[in-house]
Amino acid sequence: MMNSQMNNKIYAKLMVILPLILLSLFSCTKDFTELNTNPAGISDDQANADYALIASFLAQAQRDIIPENVGEYQLANNLTSDAYSGYFGAQAPFAGNANNLTYNLVPGWYQAIFVDRYITAMNPLYKVIQFTRNNDKMQDIFAFAQLLKVAAMHRTSDKVGPIIYSKYNKPDESGAVGYDSQEVAYQNFFLDLDSATTILKSIQDEEPSAAIRKSDQAYTSNNYKRWLKFANTLRLRLAIRIAFINPGDAKIQGEKALDPANGGLLDDNEDNCYIKLSTDHPLNIITSSWSDTRLGASYESILKGYNDPRLAKNFLTAVDPAVTGQYKGIRSGINIDAKSRYDNYSKLVPQPSKIQLMVAAESWFLKAEAALRGWANAGNAKTNYETGITQSFAMYDLSGVTTYLNNASNTPAPYIDPKSFTPGENNINAGSPHLSVITIRWDDAASNAKKLERIITQKWIAIFPDGDEAWSEYRRTGYPILFPVVINFSAGKIPTIPGVRRMPFPEREYNSNSAAVQEAVGFLGGEDNGGTRLWWDVANKNF
Repeated sequence: MMNSQMNNKIYAKLMVILPLILLSLFSCTKDFTELNTNPAGISDDQANADYALIASFLAQAQRDIIPENVGEYQLANNLTSDAYSGYFGAQAPFAGNANNLTYNLVPGWYQAIFVDRYITAMNPLYKVIQFTRNNDKMQDIFAFAQLLKVAAMHRTSDKVGPIIYSKYNKPDESGAVGYDSQEVAYQNFFLDLDSATTILKSIQDEEPSAAIRKSDQAYTSNNYKRWLKFANTLRLRLAIRIAFINPGDAKIQGEKALDPANGGLLDDNEDNCYIKLSTDHPLNIITSSWSDTRLGASYESILKGYNDPRLAKNFLTAVDPAVTGQYKGIRSGINIDAKSRYDNYSKLVPQPSKIQLMVAAESWFLKAEAALRGWANAGNAKTNYETGITQSFAMYDLSGVTTYLNNASNTPAPYIDPKSFTPGENNINAGSPHLSVITIRWDDAASNAKKLERIITQKWIAIFPDGDEAWSEYRRTGYPILFPVVINFSAGKIPTIPGVRRMPFPEREYNSNSAAVQEAVGFLGGEDNGGTRLWWDVANKNF
């Protein structure tokens, strides 16, 4: 049970979350269910009144693909994927140190994954899609909403597995709303991308409509062309995700994304997709106002070992007297008695008021893996790998990329924690199986496994701070090699190695949609806990 201090803190943070949830609920009821002039609940006059209503729904959804709301972000991202990816560590012993990070998964935390995506993303997108599907004058909005739906909901599926997607808002006779297995959800993601890209491809060179200009929170020019590139890169991301479990379909989808006739990928930093926020970046608040997150130990180890200048672009040096002037991170899943022990380790550099959804560097690393797999139009793996690193350096306005690319000696550094509760218990020493020996320079003679480790390690560096994608790729490939937890409170449900694989379904689904969620558990092929692998997360990762 949480102590009273923790209860008060969670209560305070729920007070931050609730206004957004209530606002969304009212918008879904007052603006939709009370409006019966068409199946979507929006009248033509309302939709066409300067596009304000549709634009507000689309803006809300864009800002909740990765949650803008700080309370939701902390529970759905920072205390799950941000930490499990190795990017961040928490300095507070939440819930008596028996929490997500020590594998005692907290129901009140992980249910935020569903609360946020369904209430503030899936619901408004569904309404916009229903209204615009057969509206010839708003096919660009239909395509945009379809694309955003995939962008949002694949992140939920990649954390949980089966999700309510194709049957959303379609209860059966008993009132249950059915889940798609993750395999079926992915099939539907690709179908929805088909419908979106077909439209965007046909209008890519046109000036954006007034509705798109009002709705788009990422781009201010070449909107259709850029969102088409985003859609193709998203398709390639999802194709690569299923490459181990279903190589045939992965190749079909990947080659569709790679075909230059289909509009291209996000291959230049000018096309990077950042969503403008209406408030401060949630990580700034969690870092400074709440003082609840710091540099992760694995991120310290890999970037410090590589002498990577991107470390200084993302984190500040520590001010704790034991490590002052160093970049010092916290290992997740350790013995923590009080926040003060690690509070003065490295803080995140303040982030701009925008959320990073996808950057050009990722597309080049996706192409590098596609080339390893022999997919058409993927190009050369070495060239793609090096271009991905070059694009990432350029994104940070860094020089020295040629020297970095030719570095064949540096490896991730040992991790030493001088403030561990028990001396030495958190250290990762040279020669540890948990410390990678992968270098930076491409080696054509290396095995595919080593080539893949290089690609994923550099992709992991380049897509920071997108913990969702980094954790997904870690589970899919086993790379980069991250530090395991020291303390495991899962009572055997989650193996310390390879670590947590998914988040359980929320309790509210068991309470209100019991038959459907029980069927969804059957789709998992295992128990509804953090140790059960997702459909695409196969144990045998050889190719």
